[in-house]
Amino acid sequence: MARNIQSLERAAAMLRLLAGGERRLGLSDIASSLGLAKGTAHGILRTLQQEGFVEQDDASGRYQLGAELLRLGTTYLDVHELRARALVWTDDLARSSGESVYLGVLHQQGVLIVHHVFRPDDSRQVLEIGAMQPLHSTALGKVLSAYDPVAHSEVIEADRKAYTDRTVCELDGFEHILDMTRARGYAADVEETWEGVAALAAPIHDRRRMPVGAVGITGAVERLCRDGELRPELIAAVRDCARAVSRDLGAGRF
Repeated sequence: MARNIQSLERAAAMLRLLAGGERRLGLSDIASSLGLAKGTAHGILRTLQQEGFVEQDDASGRYQLGAELLRLGTTYLDVHELRARALVWTDDLARSSGESVYLGVLHQQGVLIVHHVFRPDDSRQVLEIGAMQPLHSTALGKVLSAYDPVAHSEVIEADRKAYTDRTVCELDGFEHILDMTRARGYAADVEETWEGVAALAAPIHDRRRMPVGAVGITGAVERLCRDGELRPELIAAVRDCARAVSRDLGAGRF
């Protein structure tokens, strides 16, 4: 059986102590509560402080939970709520479109798949929850890049790799695609990431009307496209799904 890493166990215990005790705790209090030498406790606190998980009050020298830890907690809650609100609507979208449905959020300069509904047929499929997709070439990524300023900054700074001959990597051309995405309310990916595969996606907003994710469908080009264009009824279905999830998150009508 693998052994636990003692320093991580102590750091976790320290964070739990700060979360459950008084608003701020001094070094002596923390060390005494956890049965640690002051030097050991101070070293762990210093590392946590450098990572933003702990903050130290300048006047009193006491410690409290840091903004980075609170941000991570809020992100988890947001994604959890997003998935919960999207379950019924993404199931409906998979049934009505006959295609795989993906729910994605911004994560580490890419798109993290947080929910995946299989294509409703008997074909063999692989669950892709936890998979990462690029921002610049996928429909989900283009939506996030168009509506989320943080995603836009990250995709501009990133290395935009050409996955196929259709991938748009040049900045001016990519910005034009984002303008089109905002104008029509959805993004497309027709063989820009994978040969023979097309996708389309639309943005999801929360109660603050901020972009929190994107929902889309992916499938064979011959199923999603007709006469070289994405099928209008599939575009409408994806946009309706995104609006429904947004309404459930409190965004109101879009």
